[in-house]
Amino acid sequence: MSDLNIIILAAGKGTRMRSDLPKVLHAVGGKPILQHVIDAARQLNPQKIIVVYGFGGEQVQQQISGEELQWVLQAEQLGTGHAVQQALPLLDDRGATLILLGDVPLVDVAACQEMLQQANQHLVVQTFIKPDPTGYGRIVRNGNNEVVAIVEHKDATEAQRSIQEVNTGIMALPNAQLKSWLAQIKNDNAQQEYYLTDIIALSVNEGRAVLPQVVADAWSVTGINSKLDLQDIEREFQARKATALMTQGVTLFDALRIDIRGNLNCGRDVIIDVNCVFEGDVTLEDGVQIGPHCVIKNAVIAKGSKLAAFTHIDDATVGAGSSIGPFARLRPGTKLSEKTHIGNFVEIKNATVGLGSKVNHLSYVGDASVGANVNIGAGVITCNYDGANKHKTIIEDDVFVGSDTQLVAPVTVGKGATIAAGSTITKHVPADSLTLCRAREQRSIQGWKRPQKVKK
Repeated sequence: MSDLNIIILAAGKGTRMRSDLPKVLHAVGGKPILQHVIDAARQLNPQKIIVVYGFGGEQVQQQISGEELQWVLQAEQLGTGHAVQQALPLLDDRGATLILLGDVPLVDVAACQEMLQQANQHLVVQTFIKPDPTGYGRIVRNGNNEVVAIVEHKDATEAQRSIQEVNTGIMALPNAQLKSWLAQIKNDNAQQEYYLTDIIALSVNEGRAVLPQVVADAWSVTGINSKLDLQDIEREFQARKATALMTQGVTLFDALRIDIRGNLNCGRDVIIDVNCVFEGDVTLEDGVQIGPHCVIKNAVIAKGSKLAAFTHIDDATVGAGSSIGPFARLRPGTKLSEKTHIGNFVEIKNATVGLGSKVNHLSYVGDASVGANVNIGAGVITCNYDGANKHKTIIEDDVFVGSDTQLVAPVTVGKGATIAAGSTITKHVPADSLTLCRAREQRSIQGWKRPQKVKK
């Protein structure tokens, strides 16, 4: 809607979270609760998004992205009506306003779109049926089943407290009426707060019908007030992500044991074992297999690749048909070509590894360029740091590096060279050569005794 304003109420301290972090900055699916709400609001194409903030305001503004956001401070927590009043100067004279809650992350965008179809003319409120409505505002209807008021729990009579239809806090209405009604609300209630819900009765008194929208998906209107609530929402979020993956054809060994904290894009015939975590933007192309307990962040895993258990990948790309792990770690800047093999307890950082090359066991390759068909043995280290600066190691095609070799950068190993096990290489190695660098003698000292632990 081109004439739509959206107000997001995010000023609450969240005392029950028992945390110094503002409630709306706690994460669901790796993203702040408030960011979920803002992202949903953006899908509605509003003219303005106004965020009413309070506790931890500077921290909230620093962590929440969006140049188009307009921020309004609610310095005192005097109720939801008071919060919306702070945003009034920013509202357009015409059009409609949608009010969302900053602690309700699973916003149903389609339901909001349905509300907005009538919001230019009517007050529309979202409601849902809650078997235990304790703490919620009750939707009061008359004999004709029309909504006539919303009564907060603390102000409700015993008869009203038996009502199971409750207020979600989400509503949409014309800007002109919102401004008029907010000027009339009072704080003569048990909480001595200015309730936004009082505008329902004002609308009825003016002869304007209040249109209820009863939502079936309770999760889409469930707020977070405690760490228990946060856990419940997180599990629901992950269940929805898992369902979406399986619907598109991904095989999950256990849908209850996967965590997606960003965007996971999967091709055909992808298989994911248990307890894997995906962060940031991750792409798994056709036929990729992910073993158990892997952590993958901001990575592209090309088709047909296999990651064994406990592999960690961060800001790296893996070429097609590669085999990684178990217990391998690919750090930022790693780019593996097709059919590479990175074995157990191998760490790669800021390095390229060419077609068909192997780094099999217990090695570290950092700040390096490794060519095609290279074999790097166990315990090989590129010594890239001199205590002050990083230096690069270049290993050309068809090189064989023997086990327990140290390559002291900057150094280049020429094409087709072989380095004998146990060598420490400090100079460039010529192509098609055998290079050794070992002590000239091996001595044995008879009768030598190991040091013994001194008893205290």
